[in-house]
Amino acid sequence: MTIDVALRDWLRLTLVPGVGGETQRQLLKAFGLPDAIFGAPAGALRSVIGNSLAERLISHECGAEIDAAMAWAGEPGNHILTLADPEYPQALLNADDPPVLIYARGILELLNRPAIAIVGSRSATRQGEATAEAFAAALSAAGLTIISGLALGIDAAAHRGALAHRGSTIAVIGTGADRLYPSRNEALARDIAERGVIISEFSLGTPALAANFPRRNRIIAGLARGCLVVEAAERSGSLITARLAAEAGRDVFAIPGSIHSPLSKGCHKLIRQGAKLVERAEDILEELRWQAVVASAPAAAPTDPGDPESARLLEAMGYDPCDLDTLSVRSGLTADRLLAMLLPLELDGHVAQLPGGRYQRVPQRIA
Repeated sequence: MTIDVALRDWLRLTLVPGVGGETQRQLLKAFGLPDAIFGAPAGALRSVIGNSLAERLISHECGAEIDAAMAWAGEPGNHILTLADPEYPQALLNADDPPVLIYARGILELLNRPAIAIVGSRSATRQGEATAEAFAAALSAAGLTIISGLALGIDAAAHRGALAHRGSTIAVIGTGADRLYPSRNEALARDIAERGVIISEFSLGTPALAANFPRRNRIIAGLARGCLVVEAAERSGSLITARLAAEAGRDVFAIPGSIHSPLSKGCHKLIRQGAKLVERAEDILEELRWQAVVASAPAAAPTDPGDPESARLLEAMGYDPCDLDTLSVRSGLTADRLLAMLLPLELDGHVAQLPGGRYQRVPQRIA
């Protein structure tokens, strides 16, 4: 059997309405590869999945959809992975509900690299987005691939942070791989497809349906070694990802915030339930026992802020504690810009945040 014929059978198995992942895996367990399923007698199929689903499996016509998927997979950078493919993510093979088929755009090898998920609110604050971006940049620099869901807010910031320093990222989406949601992330999605990978278990053309995003979240959780929640309301979908990660035996991390902020309540709930409170990227790396990579990472013991604007900010700060208003006057930068710059400097060990909203420069070790 040729590869194309085999893939057409896998596609046919996943394109029958009502025959979901659990049923697909039952059939594979009973008969082996998809060609054996479609070559089995009707009575044998009925004994495994019942009369109704067996009739649907036998009679459903999906040739046009299969042709479209095969044409899509033939385009540069596009791939369709099945449970039988060696490139299929090994972490998902050990999950309770692995997708039988994955559509991917980008660099396949990222799917089998050590990774961490960063998720949070779509309606994130500017500070929350800056936090997610900085954590993603630091974790990516340490050698971890960053996984998120390409949503607005924290997800998009995590992807941007991962790509900022030639890092890698995986976007798990809840639509067909040929669709983009939300449209505001179109440029980011193009960047991820070129330098990372976008994956979906949903057939081509699948629109943004609310029921698909919780299913998307289980893949995010399953691929990662741990899950970091940056900002989340008490009923946020990010808490579903965190719960799924915990159930899969992954570490769950949460960043605390103000007790008055609705976007801190989800993180505080996770911490009360046993998630690990983190303040620095190093907290996560140490928990994951990633010290060997940290030690070899360029940002492990910085002596240089890395860009002229940050260097000027540190010079304006001096070594005495000062607040944002003072820094704004000295540097000529707005408060929003200062917050976006200060967090990466804090994560890199150049700046320490003090009580009362003040910041102080940290003297660097001389190599």
